[in-house]
Amino acid sequence: MTNSDKELQQQKFMRMAIEQAQKCISVGGAYNVGAVIVRNHDQKVISMGYSRELPGNTHAEECALQKLMKETEQVYNVDLSDCSMYTTMEPCSTRLSGKLGCVHRLIDSGIPILYYSVAEPPNFVKCTGLQIAKDAGISVIHVSSPGIEAATASLNAHISA
Repeated sequence: MTNSDKELQQQKFMRMAIEQAQKCISVGGAYNVGAVIVRNHDQKVISMGYSRELPGNTHAEECALQKLMKETEQVYNVDLSDCSMYTTMEPCSTRLSGKLGCVHRLIDSGIPILYYSVAEPPNFVKCTGLQIAKDAGISVIHVSSPGIEAATASLNAHISA
């Protein structure tokens, strides 16, 4: 696969994450984020999620992981070492609710590659999710193109800077 093919593949999965985020019902104190988990060896999407999809003030990455674990827990232990997570925004490191940050869920899951579109703005907390992921040995890759940047920015237009 050429670098150009890899970039197109990355953009495809990020667009899927954006589509997930577009399902969010906007609320003033929360970002609209989408996440997609992809199995690397066959490039198959194995789970998706978006902010507040599941009960309990859930985040996109949390929803994607919860849905995957619920679907597979009775069949076999899930090995995510051959997976990547695509998320429209940097995984949170701190949550005002006190719940576990998404970057810590990512680390605990064993997913070794993170693709993200934008860093988390400092509107609510100072996020250090990208650095925490890198420090934990996760490969962190920024997915960017004019169309993706515009689509990602529009997801959170309801939150003033």
